[in-house]
Amino acid sequence: MKRASAVLPKGSFADDSVVGEVVLDSEARLRRRAVLSAGRQQFLLDLPELVPLNDGDGLALDGGGVIRVAAAPERLVEVTAKTPADLVRIAWHLGNRHLPAQLLPAAIRIRPDHVIEDMLVGLGATVAKIDAAFEPEGGAYAGGHHDHAQEHGHEHGACCGHDHGHDDHAHAGHEHGHEHGACCGHDHGEKHGHEHGHDHDHHGHEHCGHDH
Repeated sequence: MKRASAVLPKGSFADDSVVGEVVLDSEARLRRRAVLSAGRQQFLLDLPELVPLNDGDGLALDGGGVIRVAAAPERLVEVTAKTPADLVRIAWHLGNRHLPAQLLPAAIRIRPDHVIEDMLVGLGATVAKIDAAFEPEGGAYAGGHHDHAQEHGHEHGACCGHDHGHDDHAHAGHEHGHEHGACCGHDHGEKHGHEHGHDHDHHGHEHCGHDH
């Protein structure tokens, strides 16, 4: 079985080097290693690291030849709004829920979700079901929204031992002020001295090396 171990950006390879085409949906374009089919030709996708594949990219086969990537149409929801400001507000609400989203000049595309769709209509958006290739924003979603959640878990909880999850982020600063302050280098010594009026060593401060 042939092996593809490198991604060639769209436009960086010659058309006559293409020996096949593989049609993948958005989830399948976020795999590092998988057996794929380009027509009757099977090959092993074996990338050194996860690279989101875009429509028109090429997969370089070891020994020569390129497999072109085509984005498969998917059932999507296209979200529009009356004004650009309204669309920005809608984008904020979607981003707050860590949903994969494709940003267009005058619309946002997401996967179907009746709960989210009802929320958007309540915000004044217009939602329409369409079939189109889905190419969500790469940054935080390069490894999917589940990886993004794990990244938040490490960033917020790793040094303090707390697992806040997404729903707790808004309250983290109030409910866990001691732990976050200790880990992030804030000096709470004066605050503790005035508010509590005694020396103490609690809430996990000592493990971060701060002297309160």
